[in-house]
Amino acid sequence: MRLPQPDDRTARARIRDEALRLFAERGPAAVTMRDIATAAGVSAALVIRHYGSKDGLIEAVDTHVVATFDVLLTEITDQTGASGLGPATVPGLLDGLATHLPPDSAIPAYLSRMLIAGGPAGSTLFERLFRLSKAALDAMVAAGTASAGADPEMRAAFLLVNDLALLTLRPRLIEVLDVDPLTATGMQRWAGEVFSIYRDGLLST
Repeated sequence: MRLPQPDDRTARARIRDEALRLFAERGPAAVTMRDIATAAGVSAALVIRHYGSKDGLIEAVDTHVVATFDVLLTEITDQTGASGLGPATVPGLLDGLATHLPPDSAIPAYLSRMLIAGGPAGSTLFERLFRLSKAALDAMVAAGTASAGADPEMRAAFLLVNDLALLTLRPRLIEVLDVDPLTATGMQRWAGEVFSIYRDGLLST
């Protein structure tokens, strides 16, 4: 039997992480400061002391999620460059999430809420993801593994939105597929079909 590992996060980090989890589950409007304090094992007064208000805590969570994605996307591109395979093989957003985030991370669900709700943080992150999608498509075109199409920006947006749709509908997909598409098994199944359709169309077998 394994002993539970000590939680060495600071109270401030614990508050932020529990707020992220609750916001992802219920949406910020449905979560109170007392809910967050209880989940983090601190007093409501300490939450106020660290973040000032609920808006301040939401801003801190948004900033943390955007920063996490910046690190994640940088790691993806750096590892691809180090492998010698070139930028045309940069993994998609979903591969990065499945590889670099723990299975129980609340960040994918929170990302979905950020992008749907809008606001500065959601817009900043979407622009970052869109730039990555355009760069990946440009690299594949240069390598001869894809066509830019008549409207390259629209094609890059289409590829990105397909990935983001999986994040938004992830709970429903788990219900009908009996597998989480962001686990290794789920990603293998999902990516196999996606790549087949992209390459050969719906008539592929």
